[in-house]
Amino acid sequence: MSGNNSTILLIAEKTDIEFEQVFAAWTDSGGEIRRLGKYWVREDELADRKVAIYGNQTFAFVLAQIYNVELLSPDDTLIARLDTKWTKRDVQLKTIGEVTEADFPVFIKPVIPKIFVAGVFDTLDAFKAVVQGLSADEQVLVSPIVRPIAAEARAFIMNGEIKDIALYEGAASVEEGKVFLTGFIADNRHDLPDTVVVDIAFNEHTGWFVLEFNACWGAGLNNCSAEKVIDCIINATIN
Repeated sequence: MSGNNSTILLIAEKTDIEFEQVFAAWTDSGGEIRRLGKYWVREDELADRKVAIYGNQTFAFVLAQIYNVELLSPDDTLIARLDTKWTKRDVQLKTIGEVTEADFPVFIKPVIPKIFVAGVFDTLDAFKAVVQGLSADEQVLVSPIVRPIAAEARAFIMNGEIKDIALYEGAASVEEGKVFLTGFIADNRHDLPDTVVVDIAFNEHTGWFVLEFNACWGAGLNNCSAEKVIDCIINATIN
């Protein structure tokens, strides 16, 4: 763990149990933390400090702009380019305007996070109701519905090494999941940022598969150890 340095970790004033675990992991290793209330107001004393950011997308993006740092994030379209041996399903990159009635029922997720709520849509009308007001050129990820999902696991990865992996839904062999993920990283390391969260899922018929990617600066622990993954979080901010 790299807590004994000049990096100050910026988190929101209002937190939850996972944030407090990250707080403890960083401060116990000698790191400094600042809880921010009015985070959109620049604090001059932080301007010349090396900072790391951990929080939701709005919080993180505003701070990154204010303090002129870069947040490492995965390519949200990567999953549509992966070999199906890793996804176990055909994930397509489309625009909202390219989605047709023939696609349904289907799982749809926005490429730009949270511009609408990802989920299973039974009809084109149901999907159009959710994306009303968005451009027809907005990109989405479209994939078949995988059922049943017996388990889901989250892994924090840095420089190609799995720092921790833990189940957060259901039950399955997390060790087998780790073996699967190790193979995936070996094949796709060049497409992943230096720090990244990979969520994988297990289906009785297909085995483990890649579910989605997340940024370490905003991902919840989901039963991973804060002490094991703190370096992933800190190094997701580039000063």
